[in-house]
Amino acid sequence: MNTQNTPIHVRLWHRDFWLLSLASLLLSISVYVFIPSFPVWLLETEKLTTTEVGISLGAFALGLYLFGFFCSWLVQRFRRNSVCILSIAALIGSVSILYYIQGLKSELVEFWLIIIQRLLLGATFGLAQMILLSTLVIDASESYRRTEANHSAAWFSRFAVSLGPIMGYVLFYYKNFDAVLLASLFCAASSILLILAVNFPFRTPSDTYHIVSTDRFFLTNGIPLYVNMMLYAVVVGLLMSLGLSDRFYACIMAGFLLALVAQRIVFRDADLKSEIVTGFILMMMVLIMIYTRPLPVVWYLAPLLMGLSIGIVCSRFLLFFIKLSKHCQRGTSQSMCFLGWESGVALGLGLGYACFFNDDKGNLIMCMILTVVAFIMYNYYTHKWFLAHKNR
Repeated sequence: MNTQNTPIHVRLWHRDFWLLSLASLLLSISVYVFIPSFPVWLLETEKLTTTEVGISLGAFALGLYLFGFFCSWLVQRFRRNSVCILSIAALIGSVSILYYIQGLKSELVEFWLIIIQRLLLGATFGLAQMILLSTLVIDASESYRRTEANHSAAWFSRFAVSLGPIMGYVLFYYKNFDAVLLASLFCAASSILLILAVNFPFRTPSDTYHIVSTDRFFLTNGIPLYVNMMLYAVVVGLLMSLGLSDRFYACIMAGFLLALVAQRIVFRDADLKSEIVTGFILMMMVLIMIYTRPLPVVWYLAPLLMGLSIGIVCSRFLLFFIKLSKHCQRGTSQSMCFLGWESGVALGLGLGYACFFNDDKGNLIMCMILTVVAFIMYNYYTHKWFLAHKNR
């Protein structure tokens, strides 16, 4: 599978696949909706320092890994759709903690409680998405269409990078933080209803399974690819920490749509590494434009190119993870790609607030450095390493 093109078949888009993909989108939106509002709420309402805000945002990245080693045991020991639903219910509980804290308007919340809430949010979101993307979506797809299913379902989650912040920005600045919390709860609850609408046949639990395992969690032979993707995701997180507008995120969505077209036309028969190299170059162009040309047109063109970059880079990294895995490791490769992206974005957000708050130029310089490092690593090491180790 060395071609750039990933075929799309109409038969993949049956009712169950639509429901699960939309559930993944809504679940991601329930988390991304906090990006424009949560740091501002911590700073202005809860009076946390910028360092504490950065640590809180970074704690989400750590939480993503807390339940990972138990993911395989949970889906083999219990009904996998039930575990996913319970994880989302726990996520709703963690958001409800914020709703309770918001209600204590006369008191300032303890910093440690925010950290616990962020760890719990990351842990429940990570477990739910790992099961949803790496198990439920695969179970609902024919075996010969599972790569296509992974690729398509991941796009739905990727749309949340734009749609979630747009919703959060509008609700926070035109309503209040309560509205953001209620929107998150609504999206998470809706994802549960969509999963409940899918019929999953009962599977007899396996007799041989380990309680602690890297299966469906971490692809140990894909660490270079994982590190390279995380470096890129940190850059995206750093940019998000700049306090971008809803218009900026809307233009990112337009870039996503452009990336879908580019994958079908521009990169259809292109060299295998052309997408990621092009994506890194586009990201560097975005950073240079914002740094040197703060003109009105830049705030339309830069996010458009940023969305194009994210779309083509993340899609290709996902396919590389799948190619790197063995037959029984497809779900594990999906989870590792998810972890590399989500933890990178969370760490970038945390780094942006802790180290570069009100220092946009310092933030952008760090982004440029990380982008160059990620590009050099991919072009001169990761791609050659991947070709030597891929299994498909």
